[in-house]
Amino acid sequence: MNLGNTDIERLRAHHRMMWRIRALEQAALQGLADKLVLGAIHPSIGQEAVASGVIACLKAEDLLLSTHRGHGHTLAKGASSEAMIRELLGREGGTCGGKGGSMHIADFGVGMLGANGVVSANIVIAAGAAHAIKLRGENRVVACFFGDGATNRGPFLEGLNWAAVFKLPVLFICEDNGYAATTRTSTMTAGGGPGVRARAIGVETEVVDGNDVIAVEEAARRLIGDIRAGYGPRFLHAHTWRTTGHTGADPATYRDAAEVEAKKEADPLKRVHEALMVAGVSASELQADHDQAVREMTLAYEAAKAAPFPPANVSFTDVQDIGSPLLGAF
Repeated sequence: MNLGNTDIERLRAHHRMMWRIRALEQAALQGLADKLVLGAIHPSIGQEAVASGVIACLKAEDLLLSTHRGHGHTLAKGASSEAMIRELLGREGGTCGGKGGSMHIADFGVGMLGANGVVSANIVIAAGAAHAIKLRGENRVVACFFGDGATNRGPFLEGLNWAAVFKLPVLFICEDNGYAATTRTSTMTAGGGPGVRARAIGVETEVVDGNDVIAVEEAARRLIGDIRAGYGPRFLHAHTWRTTGHTGADPATYRDAAEVEAKKEADPLKRVHEALMVAGVSASELQADHDQAVREMTLAYEAAKAAPFPPANVSFTDVQDIGSPLLGAF
């Protein structure tokens, strides 16, 4: 990690945020182990630098769309950790009232339009949100995160093409962790991969080490600057690595043990810790960042466990009822 002229306080802020993301996901995995999580958990442990680096460049009014692996993005955008964990446990006070769970977590109050359990579906939603922004003449940006597996699905082509044709204000971020669920992505992806495909559609692309939060932030800031200046969509291809399996229940035995061990050296939190130590931040200060994050998420988890489930009579709120399609469509 090249510190260059990096503001040490800025890097320290990344250190705090990345520990908050990791601690939240560790609390989520604890919820899974305690059989309190309703549904699957898809951790992004090891990918925290992408979420922290990109979202640090967004404004409060900017919008965000994420994947089924979206806890880190949501937290970094400003969502309440306690409300998020309540949502994972299906409790009252969750960001979606306890009805969305992990894969559909959303918080419109901070511009987080939703995680999505359908791989790549958020890409076309992001293009639609960006088109609305353009039609309304607003100076806002949409950030859309997805994994490398999403680039083999139709909405990738459709969403990027639409955004490029209409020069929409959207940053597409591919978190390339090398695996589409349990399959190595390179074995099922023809050509040069995500960035090459984006360039072929005419979307300017930067490739970055996604475990280097400084590099991620610098690249994202450049690309978002172009978008705000009216140059249309941009694409950030971030190479990263998740230390867990595809889900919290996946032992990831399909990955080579030597590869997993080697990747531990690239852990983004380890790299930030070492960089801050070189910059003169004390080990006790860095430990305090870790301890505060763990304390926050432990308290949030305990509060979520104590919270009630939503009453049955809210089951059909937020649901549109247009009557029987047999009466209206035929």
